[in-house]
Amino acid sequence: MEYKMIALDLDGTLNNDEKVITPRTREALMAVQEQGVIVALVSGRQAPGLQREADALHLEDYHGLRISYNGGRIEDATTGQILFDSAIDRQTAVAFLRHLEEWPELSPIVDDGKYIYTTDASRHKVMDESRNNNLGVRIVENIAEAVTFAPVKILTAAPNEILVPHLEDIRRGFEDKLSFVQSAPWFYEATVKGVSKSSSLHQACARLGIDPSEVMAFGDAQNDMSMLDFAGYGVAMGNACDELKAMADEITATNNEDGIALTLSRHFDI
Repeated sequence: MEYKMIALDLDGTLNNDEKVITPRTREALMAVQEQGVIVALVSGRQAPGLQREADALHLEDYHGLRISYNGGRIEDATTGQILFDSAIDRQTAVAFLRHLEEWPELSPIVDDGKYIYTTDASRHKVMDESRNNNLGVRIVENIAEAVTFAPVKILTAAPNEILVPHLEDIRRGFEDKLSFVQSAPWFYEATVKGVSKSSSLHQACARLGIDPSEVMAFGDAQNDMSMLDFAGYGVAMGNACDELKAMADEITATNNEDGIALTLSRHFDI
């Protein structure tokens, strides 16, 4: 099969546990781009958080794609043009943030593309998200009142043992307006209803004339399941969750063992 697009999750997939792309994986991805293959970074991260990896792979030289917010935004890495953007309307965002106030042990994380809005920078994962996504932190008295914009995504963060028992509570009453996915043991993500990694890839492939069968996708977490289901060939990393491994066409080596490069070397002349 001739693949025309490689879709890559970032954390736990493209990046190793030290949050860097290994030289071997980078070389393999540069080689497939030289053959005309589009590389799409498809992440739950906020949009600014994809720039480091996009630069490392020189996506701007090959019209690669930056797909952020779990599919909420698609950008052409060469032109910077936003090809698709799906934001939660402000009324729904405010109502959802008010809803989350019922559980003070949960930490909402919402951004406007420049700043994370929070009542306390020490709240769970706030500073990690700030560093990982090149976002500033803006301290506000009340997050719902401070949101005067339409956010693309709203994160709910808490340690896994606190978060998981609240998953049903978090989405209750908003299932008709928002899509929810757990992207990490400590994150539950909300986007516009119907938005996912697969919906964004569908949009991108339609624009580029690429059939889903011509897409190879790599992931490691639950929020990658729709992406692997969409792709003609889905690859789960060796460190992936069991649910993803069960549905994948291939299970490769881990993100610390150049799993992406190993699989690409079997499907491309590199």
